[in-house]
Amino acid sequence: MDFTLLASLAAIHIIALISPGPDFAIIVKMASQQSRQATVACALGIAIAILIHTLLSLLGISLMIRQSPLAYTLVQCIGVSYLAWMGFQALKSALSRFKSIAASTEQPTQAFAADKHNTASFGIFKGFKIGLLTNLLNPKALIFFITLFTVLITPEVNLITKIAATTLLFSLSLIWFSLLALVLSKPLIKAKLLSVSHIIDLLVGIIFIGVSATIAVSLINDF
Repeated sequence: MDFTLLASLAAIHIIALISPGPDFAIIVKMASQQSRQATVACALGIAIAILIHTLLSLLGISLMIRQSPLAYTLVQCIGVSYLAWMGFQALKSALSRFKSIAASTEQPTQAFAADKHNTASFGIFKGFKIGLLTNLLNPKALIFFITLFTVLITPEVNLITKIAATTLLFSLSLIWFSLLALVLSKPLIKAKLLSVSHIIDLLVGIIFIGVSATIAVSLINDF
């Protein structure tokens, strides 16, 4: 087993995990507005998506998709559509909450406490699905894993190391996002996040639409 390789993979992946992006944003949004169970399920969904990306990269399927103009364009279009839709939904929610504040004579915290009852409650399965699709349909994640495995996981790497790498990346992802979900969904922290949920929705919307716009511009420039 190549421990040096595994250490390099772990370091790169940890940096990627803690960097702000759609995965981080959706966990913060879920923690502020949904149950702890749904938020942890979202974290599991993200980790499973990363596991899928890892397996697709190891099997060479991701590289085949990247090298096929039609397949890669289709993946990008689906990803852009999903991320843009999630972004617009977040912006729509932010606008609704801003209007609620403007129209309310209550203090912001009290207004959000009342508005909490109007927020659609997600079950565990929906939380898992949102996490899964947010990462799985992000073309940037596809490119990240293709690049990572093309550079570090060469044909000379043995099967045991590949299995260890797969387990390592999945475990790190699950630990990080689950920890994030558990911490942010603590009652006191959740209450503070809820009081600024309009800002959270706005930022989440900007992040998702920004990522989708970046991919869309790149897609257009390729034609």
